[in-house]
Amino acid sequence: MSCLLARKHTFLKLLVILCAASISIALAQAPPSGGEAEKKKYDPELQRAVELYQGGKMVEAMPIFEKLAADRPNDSSVWEGWGTTMLSYSQTLADPELKKKARLRARGILLKAKELGDNSNLLQVLLGMIPEDGSSATFSAKQEVDEIMQKAEGDFARGDYDKAREGYAQALLLDPNLYWAAVFSGDVFFKQGKPGFAGEWFARAIGIDPNRETAYRYWGDSLKQEGKMEEARAKFIDAVIAEPYNKGPWVGLQQWADANQVKLAFLQLPQRGSVEAKDGKINITLDSSVPADDPASGGWLAYNMERALWQGDKFKKEFPNEPAYRHTVREEASALHLLVSVIAEVGESKKKKKKDAAVDPALVTLAKIDQEGLMEPFVLINRADEGIAKDYDAYRTANREKLRQYLDEFVVPKAPAKAEQN
Repeated sequence: MSCLLARKHTFLKLLVILCAASISIALAQAPPSGGEAEKKKYDPELQRAVELYQGGKMVEAMPIFEKLAADRPNDSSVWEGWGTTMLSYSQTLADPELKKKARLRARGILLKAKELGDNSNLLQVLLGMIPEDGSSATFSAKQEVDEIMQKAEGDFARGDYDKAREGYAQALLLDPNLYWAAVFSGDVFFKQGKPGFAGEWFARAIGIDPNRETAYRYWGDSLKQEGKMEEARAKFIDAVIAEPYNKGPWVGLQQWADANQVKLAFLQLPQRGSVEAKDGKINITLDSSVPADDPASGGWLAYNMERALWQGDKFKKEFPNEPAYRHTVREEASALHLLVSVIAEVGESKKKKKKDAAVDPALVTLAKIDQEGLMEPFVLINRADEGIAKDYDAYRTANREKLRQYLDEFVVPKAPAKAEQN
């Protein structure tokens, strides 16, 4: 399954990453039938470690990776395997101090992998989520429920999926709204090769909280494994809509795209010029790299002038209850709309005069987005900063379908027909 987390400090999701992720280790192959030189390249211990890892037997894999790291001190992928399995092993420890020490050791091992040149998505996310003090989060404020979940996670880390599922079910009986118990019940069924049951649990988790990405992403992974690529595509899109500023759903979507040999069309729009409020004045700086006769020149001037108005009095009028100016989705969408409108007007004028009116292809696409009434989704997905991101939750509540339409029409290609399995 896709291997990134929905929220930064929840260790449960971290554990599932470890058990479900595709490790970057180059898999050992079956024993070669060639000469002695080829046979020496084959390492049955590495093959065994990877098989255990992929089978969810993280605790069994850990000491093998530790031995391999000693034998291969410069192999970053082996160190990554050791670090991830050590993290999983930590979840099986009941003693808080021992668990903390194991997590700290795992962090040190992963840092060593990074030092050796490992830059995988898995490594980056794990290091970003393990605090320097080795602390971990709880699953529930209710002590009894949290203890049940912790035990279930230990069973999951050992590959005892039936016991883990029983634990998650018990936790849900005590707290029917425990999102992670529902998600990981589905994950257990996924690991056991029962995608239909997995989907039911992922749907239950989404019903508990439709604005968390993990259940959508895991469901997408399950459908992808079944070969139901268009259905999987829809779930990965929903994952992005749930949490677009989290790396996890984008990694899941990218993995889907890679599996289908398509490319995500994430429009990167250059920033031409800047607007700065200083000493009570609004200063506009234009980008001199855009030639004066380029249709985009006037468009970017209009864009920056509109932003200057917002940083002046317009923001106060539009958002009277906010204490200070911030960049908003309404400001950015309005400025970009002016940008494409001016470019279109200049282009039409040049055509009438039979002059060349070539426009940056990115701006042509932006004009199409604007024509579809999807400028705000574009801004929220593609150009969000700290200020704009504050507008996302309210927009999603009122306009989830517009976000879906934008991603469906402009970002995520359809799955090739041959990708679907009968």
